[in-house]
Amino acid sequence: MAAPDYTPLLDDGEKLSRDELSALQLERLQSTLAHAYQNTPHYRQAFDKAGVMPSDLKTLEDLAKFPFTTKVHLRENYPFGFFAVPREAVVRVHASSGTTGKPTVVGYTKRDIETWSAVVARSIRAAGGRTGMKVHVSYGYGLFTGGLGAHYGAETLGCTVIPMSGGQTEKQVQLIRDFEPDIIMVTPSYMLAILDEFHRQGIDPKTSSLKIGIFGAEPWTQSMRREIEDAFEIDAVDIYGLSEVIGPGVANECVETKDGLTIWEDHFYPEVIDPETGAVLPDGEMGELVFTSLTKEAMPIIRYRTRDLTRLLPGTARTMRRMEKVTGRNDDMLIIRGVNVFPSQIEEQILKLPALSPHYLLEVSRPDRMDELKILVERRVDAIDSEANAAAQELKHRIKTLIGVSTTIEIAEPESLARSAGKAQRIRDLRK
Repeated sequence: MAAPDYTPLLDDGEKLSRDELSALQLERLQSTLAHAYQNTPHYRQAFDKAGVMPSDLKTLEDLAKFPFTTKVHLRENYPFGFFAVPREAVVRVHASSGTTGKPTVVGYTKRDIETWSAVVARSIRAAGGRTGMKVHVSYGYGLFTGGLGAHYGAETLGCTVIPMSGGQTEKQVQLIRDFEPDIIMVTPSYMLAILDEFHRQGIDPKTSSLKIGIFGAEPWTQSMRREIEDAFEIDAVDIYGLSEVIGPGVANECVETKDGLTIWEDHFYPEVIDPETGAVLPDGEMGELVFTSLTKEAMPIIRYRTRDLTRLLPGTARTMRRMEKVTGRNDDMLIIRGVNVFPSQIEEQILKLPALSPHYLLEVSRPDRMDELKILVERRVDAIDSEANAAAQELKHRIKTLIGVSTTIEIAEPESLARSAGKAQRIRDLRK
């Protein structure tokens, strides 16, 4: 198999200097604020209440004067209250899952679709994708932005798209073997399910045609990256996005560095804030990621609180800034007896133990007055019971030592925990 050519290919936006980029961001921010204020009732009311006008933005730092947007605001204006263009100008609607209430609805003009397709194409190219490659899309199609976002971006780059969508894991493996794609785009947890299916069928995943995996839609760790890369002998890179901002393609890792996700700052302006106070933090400090769109027409988004925890870093492969790999969210955090616990912290320790698989579930309960955390984790197929039990004891020790919380570890049989074709469900909170 010939090694892919990862020589960076840059479009005009990626060639901007920092000064040129800042000037463009200021111009586009001023236009976006005016567009939102004039055409979205929520923003007009929110700006007026905060005592700010779009004309108050004289510098990029002035954005901190403007109010945040949250998922609650989007749900309060369900379904189309955040649209800033006539409904007839909206050519497509997507929505979040709505598992915790009404779904958040987003709309796109024809130009928005073109912008979205362009940033996803840029992301695939940064991951090593090139015109003419075959792309196997295993993100879900439909209201979820993953499938169609990846699809249109790959087509825009000039790739051949295999629109498999999620599920039917046995068929996923069959098509990967028969159609020989170069790239797969899927959630990292479902890629592990595909890996399990390769093993179940007795097929060495290293024999597949895959060269690049572009994984997103959920936090994943460096340990999971190594697990996938070693198993398939591919380059695994991270893609970031969320429907409220545009969908996948807000940021992507560059394959030549794999040192965090380059944010496409000519379209999305990032901030990191203190989650408690809302104060903007300097680059390099850990906090909650906030985005403002710079080029969206149908639904501009101003200072949207993503709940993702990360920090901003200088550019390396591109002049645009990077965001550190997201490994936790404010709303994913568990508080167990006063200790803050993120699933990614536990996942990292699980993946260090060869007898344990990456498939796990955190079960939180309060049988008496104290919280209790139980971790159900599958043993690997090739691990015997004694090895898995020893690994469970080691995992318990590591979590207590490194995270500071006591746990009960329960070893589950291989393939006994539920698999998801989309975002993995890692937490079962029985306290509610």
